[in-house]
Amino acid sequence: MAAPRAGPAHRLLQGLSRWFYDVEAALNWAERLRRLRLHRINASHVYLRDTYGPDMAAAAFTLSLGGGVRYEGQEEWLRPHGPWQAKVLELRSAPVRGLDLSACPVTYSGLDNVVPLSRLELLDLSACPHVDDWALARLHALGPSLRALSLSRCPRVTERGLATLHHFRELRYLDVTGLAVSSPGLVRILLEEMLPGCRIVGMELETPPPSPGTT
Repeated sequence: MAAPRAGPAHRLLQGLSRWFYDVEAALNWAERLRRLRLHRINASHVYLRDTYGPDMAAAAFTLSLGGGVRYEGQEEWLRPHGPWQAKVLELRSAPVRGLDLSACPVTYSGLDNVVPLSRLELLDLSACPHVDDWALARLHALGPSLRALSLSRCPRVTERGLATLHHFRELRYLDVTGLAVSSPGLVRILLEEMLPGCRIVGMELETPPPSPGTT
């Protein structure tokens, strides 16, 4: 006896099942490709560091991610416009004083290209989607030189990561605007105690409303 033929509803369910499977497989592949690309662009520039020194490696890494570099003795930032590779090679002996990695896809492993810098004074990590508490802890080697640090709008940075900033005794400017912390006022007080002499932007203490009858 022949098996009954599948009806329209059954065929529709089979088609939807195959469609959802194909979509899920495509999404999984897209996520794998995204992670592979993220890992690749955050690879350590070992050859440049060993050949030309950590300043050139950090500059090339930052510019390749779309960031900016400021060298000692220069007011203008070098941006990834035009033949920036030739400019980095030309300035290979100049110390890097500032790195602008704002909104760049830098990760914990990518910071291996940054932490060897011995004269870095300014580091902008604002709005970096992958910078988290572990990444902040990775920056402790910059403590002796760093004077300005921006972490504003980093979605993965919490009070646990901010607690690691006690290494930055030379820090004079810290931007923590828009961070996801549970008690912003308390965190700001702790930062002020931990970093005396540092101007902290963000997490301002709220001014209580005036009492009834006061002017």
